[in-house]
Amino acid sequence: MENKVTNIETTRIMKAIRLHEYGGPEVLRYEDAPLPVLKPDEVLVRVRAVGINPPDWYLRDGYKMLPPEWRPTIPFPIILGTDISGVVAAVGEDVKNFSAGDEVFGMIRFPSVGDSAAYAEYVAAPASDLAHKPAGINHIQSAAAPMAILTAWQYLVELGHNVQNPLQPEMHRPVPLAGKTVLVNGAAGGVGHFAVQVAKLKGAHIIAVASGKHEHFLRQLGADEFIDYKKNAPEDIAHDVDLVVDTLGGPTTGRFLRTLKRGGALFPVFLGFSDAEEAKERGITISMTQVRSNGQQLTELGRLLDTGTIRVAIDSTFPLAEARKAHERAAQGHIQGKIVLTVA
Repeated sequence: MENKVTNIETTRIMKAIRLHEYGGPEVLRYEDAPLPVLKPDEVLVRVRAVGINPPDWYLRDGYKMLPPEWRPTIPFPIILGTDISGVVAAVGEDVKNFSAGDEVFGMIRFPSVGDSAAYAEYVAAPASDLAHKPAGINHIQSAAAPMAILTAWQYLVELGHNVQNPLQPEMHRPVPLAGKTVLVNGAAGGVGHFAVQVAKLKGAHIIAVASGKHEHFLRQLGADEFIDYKKNAPEDIAHDVDLVVDTLGGPTTGRFLRTLKRGGALFPVFLGFSDAEEAKERGITISMTQVRSNGQQLTELGRLLDTGTIRVAIDSTFPLAEARKAHERAAQGHIQGKIVLTVA
């Protein structure tokens, strides 16, 4: 059999951002790291851009927001990140759908902890996590998309996996969107700006909640109504909503119950909902899931990105070596779209 793995690096060393301890952005180290070893079902990608996501800083902080018994044990040093866009440098012997030179993007191995390695010059990725990069967008835009757009899609359209959420008795099920009113809280952020577009694409009437400076941006993406949460509490304004997608989630997400009609649904994207009894009394379904890597779904979504049917918004970019500054930007909040690291 022909050896499909090409010799790309004689030194077997690359640059990466690694953690040796938990902490703030200052613990992110730009340093030499071993080049990944390619397995038969994997693709070695020369990374051109890396999308950063909340799980990156949750891990960096040591998962302080989780109960101690839920916090995974991390083998230091570790390379952060999941979302990449780049060029195939080599393929494992079992890989059929990709060849050296192909442009690809993907969310790598999520939600596995300890195996991801996106903040680096090279990533060895399972072929099943990758899709061909949409030709109509650049590497920065495609790196920004995977986790956020897959989250929106798996919550709203197609789950794409059969892994049970241990925090609820029922498997998450998207609800019909055509002709329904959908409120998206945190609408300008990574998941939020995709949720607005996906729900609009599926025929929903969209109420976007964000700070006032994002109104024009969100109306361009398809928002029919806009609530500036700095001026008005959305739960005091919106009524008879069919679905609330709360991309912020957390302990305050229960306030949206009063916006929903009986038979409606609330989808928090982050842990913290604690108003189950009130939801039951109001006849409201509460459901969550955890996004999972899915190259097939990214192939489908890539076509929508390629044609501009769904757009990617970029908040800011930083060189890989300045990942600390990217995390500091994330900590400031009020992000419009995604933050991306560029790799020379």
